[in-house]
Amino acid sequence: MSGWFSSAPSSAATPTDANAGEDHVSDGSKLKTFIGILKKFIGVSDLAAVRFSLPSQLLEPTPNLEYWNYLDSPSAFAAIGTADEPVDRMLEVLRFWFTKDLKYAKGKPCKPYNSCLGEFFRCNWETEDDAPRIDTSALRKSPPGSSSSSMKSAKSAIPAGLGSSDPRAASTVSVTQSAANPTKPVRISYLTEQTSHHPPVSAFYIDCPEKGLHAKGFDQITAKFTGTSIKVMPGEHNLGIFITVDRRDHETYQLTHPAAHLGGILTGALSVSVGDMCYITCPETKLKAILRYYNDGWLGRTTNKMEGIIFRYDPENDNKTQIKDVPVEDILIRLGGAWKEKIVFTVGNKPLESHPPEQQITIIDVAPLSVAPKVLPPVEKQLPNESLQLWSEVTKAIHAKQFGKATTVKQELEEAQREKAREREKKGETWTPVFFEQATDKAGKPSLTEKGREVLRRAQAGNWDMDGILE
Repeated sequence: MSGWFSSAPSSAATPTDANAGEDHVSDGSKLKTFIGILKKFIGVSDLAAVRFSLPSQLLEPTPNLEYWNYLDSPSAFAAIGTADEPVDRMLEVLRFWFTKDLKYAKGKPCKPYNSCLGEFFRCNWETEDDAPRIDTSALRKSPPGSSSSSMKSAKSAIPAGLGSSDPRAASTVSVTQSAANPTKPVRISYLTEQTSHHPPVSAFYIDCPEKGLHAKGFDQITAKFTGTSIKVMPGEHNLGIFITVDRRDHETYQLTHPAAHLGGILTGALSVSVGDMCYITCPETKLKAILRYYNDGWLGRTTNKMEGIIFRYDPENDNKTQIKDVPVEDILIRLGGAWKEKIVFTVGNKPLESHPPEQQITIIDVAPLSVAPKVLPPVEKQLPNESLQLWSEVTKAIHAKQFGKATTVKQELEEAQREKAREREKKGETWTPVFFEQATDKAGKPSLTEKGREVLRRAQAGNWDMDGILE
């Protein structure tokens, strides 16, 4: 979900040896300042609603709308809906889910810019359609046994899409790192707009017509400082990511966000952990996934562990919220592992650890992955309220370590937004988004306006002109 805190991109500049000590001192000073500010908000029910302004030296020089999206691994998204079997398609959705937070798994937490009302961001991703095929049919027909003969035959029961070239290795369907220059690219287009200021909400739409896929939702968070950590939760309008597979009779998956924690504030070793439940449901296939994340282990050490199941459920009576509540006979798949490292799954309702290694299929291995690059509109095609243009002077100043100038420009932008709000109030005008039909929605599903649809149509064609859409 859109982060009150986020993590630095893996492409961020690395300090040289000559100034490493200076940067280290600067980081310590930043942390001390950050803690001092946070102490003022102990007990405040929602930090995100307060939207207090941080000094520029505490910010990641990246707009929130540009930084936060769910396509860290676009090939995982493009592969959704490929499989013929519903349970395999649910696994494709889960594989995407486990890649959407590479920025948290691979980077350090920090704070991007707050978004301004009416600010928008658009981009494309070009990705190979090379995600390994998920086909568990052979595993369902030949469940693993405990005898040595069944251990030897387990590998042959794995279909080609689940195989591994190394006979000593467990099988994998994990995606590979996105290629910088794909040979046969699939294009995914993205549009997001800040649709509300109080509360802060943005709407987003992801479109991949070549694969018959789209996704949408609202990003909104609530955040609370407990004194030792910041707990971030989805806001009332953030009901998750809604993915629709047009070529599978428009079956739609709702993926809800768990609560996350920014810890290590007092020690300076900042890290993101998750300790909550999340759910993925598809009423059309009557399949549901429950994922349970574990925040801390023995002596408070972060484990990043996750366990989950896929099972049959009744969409008209969706009352199963804990893994233990699900009848064993309804369980089709079990999952387990560490979401920052590797997650495996097994077919059937038996405990995951009871399966031989050959039958524990890796659904995602985060180690070789990093955040995929975006294809951005040329600077000359960007409008003043596009994220990269709106914040460009602040970004330049931060990169130049001119923090005083950056703070001044940032404050000028924020005051301009307040002045526009005062003018609307004086005239009795209500803010209306440009690309989305509603600022918020109780169902959590934003709809595009014709202008929004046209922006995405042009992006799909590689056309970044805004003529006839916005001046």
